[in-house]
Amino acid sequence: MSRIALVDDDRNILTSVAMTLEAEGYEVETFTDGQSALDAFCRKLPDIAVLDIKMPRMDGMELLQRLRQRTTMPVIFLTSKEDEIDEVLGLRMGADDYVKKPFSQRLLLERIRALMRRQEAMNADATAPPEENRIITRGELTMDALRHAVTWKGHDVALTVTEFLLLQALAQRPGFVKSRDQLMDVAYDDQVYVDDRTIDSHIKRLRKKMRAVDPDFFAIETLYGIGYRYNEA
Repeated sequence: MSRIALVDDDRNILTSVAMTLEAEGYEVETFTDGQSALDAFCRKLPDIAVLDIKMPRMDGMELLQRLRQRTTMPVIFLTSKEDEIDEVLGLRMGADDYVKKPFSQRLLLERIRALMRRQEAMNADATAPPEENRIITRGELTMDALRHAVTWKGHDVALTVTEFLLLQALAQRPGFVKSRDQLMDVAYDDQVYVDDRTIDSHIKRLRKKMRAVDPDFFAIETLYGIGYRYNEA
């Protein structure tokens, strides 16, 4: 049974969403502030976390930042309807997806299912027979799907599931352009709609992580109005 953590200071949202998820067979933990959630996560991580941004004691942004220091666990942000800055910032900090408030619980459920399917697919790769494992080497880049591991010039780079899938899609065919729509198909379920800004934010986050180990990383090229391309050095 998959474990989902809901973190929101609105108890009505916690109660109603928890009931919906439990009815679908998920195990649900609820928290009303970021600090209590972080304390619990330090003891045992859930399989996925759904975080509100504006909360007492520790907001969702700080909680995500703390989490990304120790885990690539899938995270969905709940953002206010008016504040697009929160959405972009959350994605750049390492969230995998976001849902705007007020939201349909069915929509949130589909986003959770999509992330869980992607996570399960990654885990399935880790248990595949050796002959089915795929290691991609492109110049200084090495991607190991078996271990969900990435290195650049010998340095480990911790990527979320979304970031790994995007980099894998680009690196599989160096020199070929991937449109944003193609990258959406790779990283997201067919039933889940995301806009161009979501893909752009993930790519910016991916570049930032690569440049943290190598300031001269420029292997991912933006072709404005078209998409992205991986250039093998």
